[in-house]
Amino acid sequence: MTTIHWFRRDLRLADNPALNSAWEQAQADGSQVVGLFVLDDRLWGPSGSPRRDYLLASLRALDESMGGRLVVRRGAPTEVLPAVAREVGARTVHVAESFEPFGRARDEEVETALAEDDVELRRTGSAYAVSPGRVLTRTGTPYRVFTPFRTAWLDHGWCGPAQDPGEVDWAELPSEDLPEADGEPLRPAGEEAALERWHEFLEDVAGYDDDRNRPDLDLTSRLSVPLKWGEIHPRTLLADLKNLRDEGAASFRSELAWREFHADVLFHSPEAATLSIREVMPDDAWTPRSQADRWFEAWTEGRTGYPMVDAGMRQLLAEGWMHGRVRMLVGSFLVKDLHIPWQRGARHFMQHLLDADRSQNQLNWQWVAGTGLDASPYFRIFNPVTQGLKFDPDGEYVRRWVPELRGIPGKAVHEPWKLPTPPEDYPDQLVDHGRERKESLDAYARFKDG
Repeated sequence: MTTIHWFRRDLRLADNPALNSAWEQAQADGSQVVGLFVLDDRLWGPSGSPRRDYLLASLRALDESMGGRLVVRRGAPTEVLPAVAREVGARTVHVAESFEPFGRARDEEVETALAEDDVELRRTGSAYAVSPGRVLTRTGTPYRVFTPFRTAWLDHGWCGPAQDPGEVDWAELPSEDLPEADGEPLRPAGEEAALERWHEFLEDVAGYDDDRNRPDLDLTSRLSVPLKWGEIHPRTLLADLKNLRDEGAASFRSELAWREFHADVLFHSPEAATLSIREVMPDDAWTPRSQADRWFEAWTEGRTGYPMVDAGMRQLLAEGWMHGRVRMLVGSFLVKDLHIPWQRGARHFMQHLLDADRSQNQLNWQWVAGTGLDASPYFRIFNPVTQGLKFDPDGEYVRRWVPELRGIPGKAVHEPWKLPTPPEDYPDQLVDHGRERKESLDAYARFKDG
């Protein structure tokens, strides 16, 4: 009988245990594998154009690697999977396990729908080196702080990359045309591009610990996008890092651990996708809606009057990506300078980021807002000027993304309001950082004492 591999966040052929499981079953049965991707409108609709364009490019790359036999069907998975299983007489659908709230609920619904036709949904592997829920304290409870989680995660260890499946015998099946892209993808997509990017980065990983906070140098891996779509698996990265002892490799490994920690937190606390894990501010601390709407619009468009913040927000709009250090800064500015709840910023990021991943996005926002389990203390408020001077010391990052300031040399670009003649086409500061910082700290103190 033909078997089905349901591609989702594993848009690759190598190091793919669920695909290997499907192919092993097909070989044992003397049959073929249907490689299926379901275009679910519940996910497609809310996605912004950059993410949709990237996904389409990644699917085309996957289709090419499969000899043109990727099967795409559009609709609800609860309807598409049983229909395809009946079409080919499949008794098993193989899939990598999902752990985020939406994915878990969807898979339970699909499992129930398939069971009505006596078809099994078989989960093998996941998007993580160690699946959420496996790393627990000695008392069997989830970790609530990152550092001990990382220690336990390292002690737990992980399997090496899954074996190459070889030449899979893909079944030919009618496939729907992919939607038209809104434009060209903002970066190369697909498994081959991800591996190429990783090998390029690996050559310079020794300097990662020193340079990862410098957006002007652009020396981060930029692998968050391939990891989100599963064009490469963290096992592959960890296997290549295994024998490297330098601080850069250790620092990058730690970033992968943060990714797995956040997935684990959301697995155990699914409400964290929308609700603060810890409340830290009184209800009256937030900016009134009409004012917040105007400020939020200026923030999204990169018109706050703070060059480092504006550079980050404009990079997001232009590239569908933003440097990690700058993500922390713009998040802090939204929550603690503009006094707008983190959820609103998180929704904007989910719409525009190519690497928009529910657990990473929401928990990183909660870290910045001071509301998460292992969060930055609320009283840590990023100063947009000092952050720029420290991490973009020559102003190159700002000048790259804020053309109104390109005529200002050196570090002066971070404080254009101090120039004898400030640039006329750059907006004034939306708020006074010093005053808003004090307001946030006062509100935090009221909440803590109340």
